[in-house]
Amino acid sequence: MMPKNLKNMAFSQKLGLNLLIPLFLIGLTGILLFFELKTSAVEAVFEVFPVQNSDVPQLPIVQGNSFSSVYNPFSTEQSLSTLEKISVIVTGYSSTLEETDSSPYITATGSQVKDGIVANNLLPFGTKIRLPELYGDKVFVVDDRMNARKGDYHIDIWFPSHGEAENFGAKITYIEILGG
Repeated sequence: MMPKNLKNMAFSQKLGLNLLIPLFLIGLTGILLFFELKTSAVEAVFEVFPVQNSDVPQLPIVQGNSFSSVYNPFSTEQSLSTLEKISVIVTGYSSTLEETDSSPYITATGSQVKDGIVANNLLPFGTKIRLPELYGDKVFVVDDRMNARKGDYHIDIWFPSHGEAENFGAKITYIEILGG
């Protein structure tokens, strides 16, 4: 038979361990939340302070829970080769509240809209594409997203006015995904 103070000591050790496990899990949760907040801060820094005068053609950025490459407009790369051709539907959009969200002049990556920007849900941000049947050698950059109902094989080209986007209509063609 175990003496009474040894029983009390064993009970208090068990109780202490039972209290430590939840405290450990709470602490671990706090650490994970801290790193999640740090990730959001990293995204904000990349969006607010773009890297300039860089010789690196792609910049790493945190998107959600993964790293992606983002187009660096200051890149000096010249030779782009076709990696893949994909059949797509191409339409146009403009910076109107009816066609976008509450910040119509800001893309999904946080940059200002400009000529050469396209929206697509399949390709990563920064992917360079050509629409040779429609625009020859002009290079477009995936910098925006579309409503999910449009699907992955749909490209939306940004136009400065609603009329231009509407006049463009809808076309079936192919895109060339470019790599360097």
